[in-house]
Amino acid sequence: MKISNEKFDSKSENKALEAKCQILDIWDVLGRRWSLLVLKNLSIKNVVRFNELKRSLKGISSTVLSDRLSELEQEGLIKKKIYPGIPLKVEYSLTTKTKDLELILQSLNKW
Repeated sequence: MKISNEKFDSKSENKALEAKCQILDIWDVLGRRWSLLVLKNLSIKNVVRFNELKRSLKGISSTVLSDRLSELEQEGLIKKKIYPGIPLKVEYSLTTKTKDLELILQSLNKW
């Protein structure tokens, strides 16, 4: 009986640790320079192309913007839609998961 309680406690601790790690991971991404500004801009305009986003973020390099967009996409916070053609047309928008953050982003903006 004691063994099964230890296993249960261990599983509960593992789940809590996993949840804590996921929160830390997301803060690691959101805490990077430009990440919140990228999300804020996407929140305002719904769909934005790369160069339009770059113009709205004064001082960001193309490389850094590309890195932030990739990181946010990997975390499931934004989605990227590619339209075939020459040149390629790429649009970025918030995922439904991130739309829940919009109130927080708006509050941060007011603050």
